[in-house]
Amino acid sequence: MSAGAYNPQAMAHSSSIAQITSRVDRLLLRHEELRRTNELLNAQVAALTAERDLLRSKHSAARARIDALLDRLHATSPAEAPRHEAD
Repeated sequence: MSAGAYNPQAMAHSSSIAQITSRVDRLLLRHEELRRTNELLNAQVAALTAERDLLRSKHSAARARIDALLDRLHATSPAEAPRHEAD
């Protein structure tokens, strides 16, 4: 066979390598996309976790204020409460 002759095995091998190379390239691109998406999702989780913690803290503080107000109301005896006279 001459160097320029048609060689089906070499062509098939070359085609297989090209397919594998193409698939690896696509997988590498997909991996990079998924890695970036994962970073963004992790940042969102961190932000939402911080927001949740802040809201929990605000809820706890509000609850404490309400409890304190309720305690003050319950501590006020009926004699100390202002009377409303009927006209």
